[in-house]
Amino acid sequence: MNKKVAIVIPCRNEEKYIGLCLDSILAQDYPQELLEVFVCDGKSTDKTIEIVNGYAALHKNIHYLLNEKQTTPFALNLGIRKSDADVKVILGAHSELYPDYVSNCIRAFDMEENIGCTGGIIENVYENEASEIIGKAMSSGFGVGNAHFRTGAKDGLVDTVAFGAYKKEVFEKIGYFDEELVRNQDDEFNYRLLKSGFRIYLFRAIRCKYYVRASFQKLFKQYFQYGYWKVYVGKKHKAVTTTRQMIPLFFVLYLFLGAVCAVFNRYLCIAYLAGLLVYLLAACYSAVRISSGFVQALQVMRCFFILHFSYGWGYLKGIIHFLLLGRSVATDELITR
Repeated sequence: MNKKVAIVIPCRNEEKYIGLCLDSILAQDYPQELLEVFVCDGKSTDKTIEIVNGYAALHKNIHYLLNEKQTTPFALNLGIRKSDADVKVILGAHSELYPDYVSNCIRAFDMEENIGCTGGIIENVYENEASEIIGKAMSSGFGVGNAHFRTGAKDGLVDTVAFGAYKKEVFEKIGYFDEELVRNQDDEFNYRLLKSGFRIYLFRAIRCKYYVRASFQKLFKQYFQYGYWKVYVGKKHKAVTTTRQMIPLFFVLYLFLGAVCAVFNRYLCIAYLAGLLVYLLAACYSAVRISSGFVQALQVMRCFFILHFSYGWGYLKGIIHFLLLGRSVATDELITR
């Protein structure tokens, strides 16, 4: 319990949440003298800077850093490089930690010597109806596959976690977050971590709340980018980083190519419609299990489709841009905040 821990928080215009986040860090059962916090702000135009500086004036372990480039990976690297802590935790400004969050991160590292990263379970706090629907869909294995940090399935070794805590040795060995990536920077970093011999451990005792205010339009945009940038990551490493990333691509190809084939052949049309029916039945079964009523189940099914189609469509566009057209970095999909 004598390890020094740094918490890095990228943020921009988070006046509503940053105080809750910092309060939860100050309420940790881990010694505050071993905790330091770096809020890396991307030139906020609301009261975020004023709030953070207010906390910094009262608590010497809280620091404000200006994120000139206003991108997430730059913010992460800015905070990480400022600290020589033994463990560095990546955190979202919408998060509120349980009091034993940091201490459980330290406990997790003691379970296996080669664990380089650990994380836990996100408990969504829904602030509007759309976010509740989206949260339910993303807590379903049908919606997000084996992303255990969302489904909370089990403790154990995984390929990624949300808001990871990393040993200092990881950065010393594999470097920092890729600042070219608008999305998937943590996914790409964790891929390098695993390739270097470290392991990622999901420990369900590590818990935080995450305040979700969302829309279906934003969800489509977000998952389109995840799929799109996944191709760039794969091209950079000359590998498919996870097998589950291919399933939405196959889904989109099935929708389009299957529809074309169905026009020209009766039997292919029957097979195509049968495949769609199987998908709808699986989506319906999964939605009904987690919904409070028929109307909500229909909305969750809609969300399933958005998750799968937007990721697959983004992946397909990424293949066209990065693999077929040979682009190194996209110029038309850069959304930094």
